[in-house]
Amino acid sequence: QVRLVESGGGLVQAGGSLRLSCAASGSIFSINARSWYRQAPGKQRELVAAVTNGGSTNYADSVKGRFTISRDTVKNTVYLQMNSLKPEDTAVYYCYVRILAIDYWGQGTQVTVSS
Repeated sequence: QVRLVESGGGLVQAGGSLRLSCAASGSIFSINARSWYRQAPGKQRELVAAVTNGGSTNYADSVKGRFTISRDTVKNTVYLQMNSLKPEDTAVYYCYVRILAIDYWGQGTQVTVSS
């Protein structure tokens, strides 16, 4: 079993910053990549950023240059540093991993950006 616990969401004004954290525990020995997704009201869940064990990263076009994903392998934690936030970044942000063909999601953390 794998458990993902997110933290760091909140309310911020446009142009501000937040850092999300996702701590993983349990049978996490075969994680190849860690990802952040988000889901805004009335929209589909979308990939925001991902990082592989090798350190390769990829980002949604809408967040490139503003968001940075990183990981601490010792703490089994992945971070999402979000700068220059925009109202359209408002969503519930979810941590995600896929292990042995099983999808695991965190409980989600709300990010609200006011204009």
